[in-house]
Amino acid sequence: MLYPAVAVLSGLVLLVWSADRFVDGSASAARHFGLPSLLIGMVIVGFGTSAPEMVVSALASSQGNSGIALGNAYGSNITNIALILGIAAMINPITVHSLVLRKELPILTAVTALAAYQLYDGNLTRMDAVVLMGVFAVLMCWAIREGLGKKPDALGSEVEQELQTHAMPLKKALFWVIAGLILLIISSRMLVWGAVKIAVSLGVSDLIIGLTIVAVGTSLPELASSIIAARKGEHDIALGNVLGSNLFNTLAVVGIAGLIRPMAVEPEIFSRDILTMAILTVSLFVIGYGFKGQGRINRFEAMSLLLAYVGYTTYLVAGVVRG
Repeated sequence: MLYPAVAVLSGLVLLVWSADRFVDGSASAARHFGLPSLLIGMVIVGFGTSAPEMVVSALASSQGNSGIALGNAYGSNITNIALILGIAAMINPITVHSLVLRKELPILTAVTALAAYQLYDGNLTRMDAVVLMGVFAVLMCWAIREGLGKKPDALGSEVEQELQTHAMPLKKALFWVIAGLILLIISSRMLVWGAVKIAVSLGVSDLIIGLTIVAVGTSLPELASSIIAARKGEHDIALGNVLGSNLFNTLAVVGIAGLIRPMAVEPEIFSRDILTMAILTVSLFVIGYGFKGQGRINRFEAMSLLLAYVGYTTYLVAGVVRG
């Protein structure tokens, strides 16, 4: 039990550190190649912040640990909305200025509905995975078109400020892209190995480990960046981190895992986890879209999100104790 625990903790620390280096390097390299700030924020940073989930779920799926693969993706989505946005909005209520993010809110809701539809029959087939990757490809084309557009957007302005603050030479940026990716793979292998061993030792399903330890761990980069953004008043970056990550998780992370190995889906994933994710996603759409003006997540709504996360996690832990 000691070695798996050390592997998980070490893997998480290395995962967060390498993901941060990978994102900074990728964004800086993209800026050197002349890509617009909005495109970097929507696509490059989106890939970077979801890289931990992608690598962890891909490794877990290849090893037959479907619970970790799916629990990591959907658990990260729940963590992103309820915990990360809850904390960020408690620090500084989030006002949605970006028109692009207002478009992403209903898109995320529709993508979540697609995920629920696919898992309703208790299976994630390879065809389901192909559909997810197809939708992801369409979404990337839309994001690239939006990112290359000439219309000014609040998200692009905030990303540009961050890029100027964290500027680095091209060689250094490319070094961190490569080194960060290698370390991501190494740390993900440590995390998955330790998580599986802990699940076996405690006699709990790898799904629970995926929904809790692994999901929170792979979401730590988003947590750190959203808290920093909230403290700086960069509201659109704080929200954009979550929206982008959840879109990537639901489509690309689950899609890649399903392409590697089709999997049977435990009933509670649909009745408990997908349902929780859907309720949180719809709630975020309602409070963040701003049907009568700018959307805003105030401190009362932030507290409600945090309480929802505490309630969900308590329910998971109570189920393990009862079991």
